[in-house]
This record gives sequence, structure tokens and C-alpha cells, in this order.
Amino acid sequence: MVDSSPWWRSAVIYQVYPRSFADGDGDGIGDVAGIRSRLDHLAALGVDAIWFSPWYPSPMADAGYDVADHRDIDPVFGTLAEVEALITEAHALGVRTIVDVVPNHCSEAHPWFRAALTGGPDAPERELFWFRPGRGPDGDLPPTDWTGEFGGPTWTRTTDPDGTPGDWYLHLFAPQQPDFNWDHPRVRAEFEAILRFWFDRGVDGIRIDSAGLLVKDGTLPEVHPDRPHPFHDRDGVHDIYRAWRRIADSYPGGRALVGEVWLPDRQRFADYLRPDELHTAFNFDFLGCAWDAAALRESIDGTLGAHAPVDAPATWVLSNHDVTRHVTRYGRADTRFSFAAKREGIPTDLELGTRRARAAALLSLALPGAAYVYQGEELGLWEVEDIPYALRQDPMWERSGRVDPGRDGCRVPLPWQGDTPPFGFSPDGAAAAPWLPQPTDWKDRTVRAQTGDPHSMLELYRAALALRRAEPALGDGTLTWLPAPPPVLAFAREPGFACLVNLGAEAVALPAHDRVLLASGPLHDDRLPPDTAVWLRTRPA
Repeated sequence: MVDSSPWWRSAVIYQVYPRSFADGDGDGIGDVAGIRSRLDHLAALGVDAIWFSPWYPSPMADAGYDVADHRDIDPVFGTLAEVEALITEAHALGVRTIVDVVPNHCSEAHPWFRAALTGGPDAPERELFWFRPGRGPDGDLPPTDWTGEFGGPTWTRTTDPDGTPGDWYLHLFAPQQPDFNWDHPRVRAEFEAILRFWFDRGVDGIRIDSAGLLVKDGTLPEVHPDRPHPFHDRDGVHDIYRAWRRIADSYPGGRALVGEVWLPDRQRFADYLRPDELHTAFNFDFLGCAWDAAALRESIDGTLGAHAPVDAPATWVLSNHDVTRHVTRYGRADTRFSFAAKREGIPTDLELGTRRARAAALLSLALPGAAYVYQGEELGLWEVEDIPYALRQDPMWERSGRVDPGRDGCRVPLPWQGDTPPFGFSPDGAAAAPWLPQPTDWKDRTVRAQTGDPHSMLELYRAALALRRAEPALGDGTLTWLPAPPPVLAFAREPGFACLVNLGAEAVALPAHDRVLLASGPLHDDRLPPDTAVWLRTRPA
């Protein structure tokens, strides 16, 4: 079994998107059986924990983030018994597990919401959601003009059991995802019970979806730049996470709470990481940062500066299931990521993006704190941007008026082996094709094709994670910036380690060092080429 140290301060956590990781039963959709069959890949990669995106019963209006029951597994993925076996098997390999919890909203198929609809205006379950009368003489206008997180309206009108138009309900995401009313004690008690349910089954952490959205202003004001936001990052949310922290701390083994917190204000972000709240949160500032030395240094300094007062470890994230894969982003003229800027048809240089992605891997894994690896990142997969319109499934695509291409491109099933799709994602002879089409060019990106190739992305990740585990300087701690020309990031980690990343257009000389531990690309005459990173053994300060 795994030890009980504060693993979350230094862990490398691998995100599994179950629908796209591995298909065990041949229906074209990834499942728990597929994950179990590929655990050896993750153990060999050297990760410390696996975070599983939602696998709960769901109508799949938003790829499983519309949850009908947090205490069961959707049959398309398998059974609860299989998940319990998976947790045990991962622990036997020294790998911890983290499950997703989605507390802001549920599915329209959730028993509470069904009862709220069928019971009519007086149903007590309506108090568990945000049902409100509409504006105007006939109530035919929504209660507010709020814009949803996917774009589009945030209110849907109901029809009462007698067939007449009824109240409206709030959904910050798709209409099939009604928001819970976190002012109601029954909602709070339910999710505290859900946390205990999963901790009792041995999971080591909970990842909290949309962690900053739970609490709303009950007066329903419109969004105004000079007033607190009616549903983003309201102060009351912290009481919820203090209660959750008490639950996590009541279990042995260092159970962790990980928040998805999208906030531009670093101080407000750090408030979620106070000693009695969440253990860690995703670093979206770093994820969205341009491939630029000054911008990256400012992001790193700002991140470490915000985390230090609350004694929380930083996290370093390059990609996930919601954003354009960084191999593609880093090959563009504008290398930043933002949802507002996502559009189709943006040119990208995949060779350049891959070179930069290799360097970014060494940068992120050398920084103080924990790091995340999104499935396929270790294979150098790029964003699939030519998925036919008829096959796209992400609601963001439709709700944006088909302006945002959606998130399907980073969710395409993984290639494991072979020269043609499904590349071992499904078993031989599977009747169904993968739920999203794989590029034929991925034949050179399979696990099997890259294994043993010293120049491959996979072997770079394997070597980096092995060194990270072996190096006492890496993981949690501090860094010291080293003198370097402006397009170069250079820092030391003690004892005896340095990382340099050349983001400029010309090669630069390496500083004095004992030996090269690992480089993201070939070095020439002791010089570091553009878009290349290196780890060095130095003499301890």
C-alpha cells in the first residue's frame, strides 16, 4: 500500500478521461475494464496518482458532468465493484486515486430534480434548486439576464403538471444541468455524505468541479463590474470547503481536496488554499500562459508568491480535458489559451509545437509543487481539429452558436498500438468504432511505437518522472532564479539541480555544471538550442 506522507505536495497526477482512455468491451467507449488493463502503462510512466473524470450514471448531456448519482457507475463504464477493484489494484502498484465530484449542478435525471418537476410548484425538492418565477406580466422573461459558462441563457422555463407555463430554473451550464441551491442544508449534507462514500472506498482525493460557483446571491442581481459577482467566487463558498476539509482530515492516509478554481485574482485564488480549506487547486494561469520567457516567469513568480502565505503547494498544468492540447497551442502565433479566443482554422506548426511541448514538460516537472499530466500528453498528441460536425458531441459547440469548436478535439481516444485506428483503443475485432475518430497520423504516436525510442515523447516523460522521483531537489520546495539572458528561464533547486529553458531564437551557452541529467532535445557543443530545456547536475550551494 501507499504511504501516508503528504503526497499531494509533490505528486505527479495523471488525468484519465475514462471515455477516451481504453475500451475493454469493444463498444467504442472507454471504460473501467479498459483502465484496469492499462494500469501497467501508468505505473511504468511513474505517476503518483490518477485522477478520473466523471464515470457516474448520466444521460451524457455534458460528457458525464451531468451526474444523476454520485454513488454509482454508469453501465457504459462498468460497475461500482469494478471501480473498487481498480482502486485496490492501483494501490498495489503504488498509485493513488482521485475521483471527480460535481457539486455545482446535477443531471435533469437526478431523482431530486425529477421530483421537483413532477411535484409541481409546491414540491419541496424545488428548494434544493433555484426555481424562480419569471419577469414580466406573464412571467415569460427569465429571472435574470445572466450568461452561462458555456454561453447562452442560464434559465429554462418549466411546464407545470397541468400543462401551464411554470417557474424557471437556473443552470450555469447546459439546461440539462440544473444548479443546486447550496443555501439548503440538505444539499450540504448530501455532498458531505458523498465524500465519505468515496473515502470509505479508499480513494485518496476528491477533485472538485467548478469549485468557485456553488454559492449564489439569492437576490439575483445582474452582473455589474463594480459589485461582487452574483455567482463567481462568493465568500460563502469557503464555509463549504472548511466542512469538507474536516471530513478529509478525519480519514487516515492524507486524503486530498483538489479544486477547479478559475480566478484571475491570485489572492482570491489562494483563499481557497488556506490551511483549513482545499489542499491544492489547478493553476490555470500557468496553463493559459504564452510560450514567452517574461510571461512564464511572471506566472511562476506570481503563483509561488500567492501560495507561500497559505503554505500550499503550487500545481503546474499544461493541458486537460477542457482546453486545446498544448502541442497545438505552442505551434501557433498566439501560444496563449483562453476560451474566449478558441476558434476554428487557426494555423499551427505541429513540429514547433512538439519541440516546445517537450521543453514545457521539463519546465513544469522541475518547478516546486505538484504537476498534472493529461492523458496523451506523454505521447505528444495534438488537438484533433477536423472532427466532422456531425460527430461532435460537446455542448459548448452548439451553445456558442458553433463559434467555439468545442472540447472534443482534446478528448479523442488514445492510440495504444498498431498502424490504423482504433490503434488498440478497443479490442481486436470490436464491432464499434471509437466514439470520436482518431487521426491516421497517430500511428507514430502510439504507446508501442514510442516505447524504447530514446527520442520519443513517451521516453522523455518516463525519464523525467524517474529523475523527479530520484532527485531530492525536485517536488515540493523553493527555487532560486539564476542569471540568464532575457529569453532564457534558469533556476536552481537545491541540492545540486538546475533547469534551463531557452525560449529565444538563438542557442545559448550552458552554465557551469557537472553533467547533463536530461534534455528535451539535442544539445550542440554545450549550447542549448531554441525551444529546448535541460536539467543539469550542479554543485550544491
